[in-house]
Amino acid sequence: MTALSQVEESVEVRVPVHTAYNQWTQFESFPEFMDGVERIEQRTDTLTHWVTKVGGQQREFDAEITEQIPDERVAWTTVSGEARQAGVVTFHRIQDDTTKVMLQMDFDPSGVAETVGDKLGFVKRQVSGDLQRFKRFMEARGSETGAWRGEV
Repeated sequence: MTALSQVEESVEVRVPVHTAYNQWTQFESFPEFMDGVERIEQRTDTLTHWVTKVGGQQREFDAEITEQIPDERVAWTTVSGEARQAGVVTFHRIQDDTTKVMLQMDFDPSGVAETVGDKLGFVKRQVSGDLQRFKRFMEARGSETGAWRGEV
């Protein structure tokens, strides 16, 4: 097995913690701010099916929510399909109306193109861009599109 690559990025969003967290639980809205995510289907409270297209490569995989604590964290791992990754996003109160959203992810680049792209920092830039788009999405709306407050 090859060594997993890691990425860690964060962004400060001018919304309260519960607003940022609530939006993050709305997985089917991710294509609105995540570049390369074409579709996410919420199959159960803890299982999502992803269709992504990055660099012309389409991938499908299932991810399971392994931990979910309202206003604190959402952790996941892939359980089947064409991608191997695991990660956690955490939410930190900076002020009443400002939240630091931190994403940490381990992933296994497959194939030459993904390995080279990873070495050139493509995944880090992708995650950073996605978090910046999340920030713009949230700050433009000022509220979440929905919420799931359950614990896993």
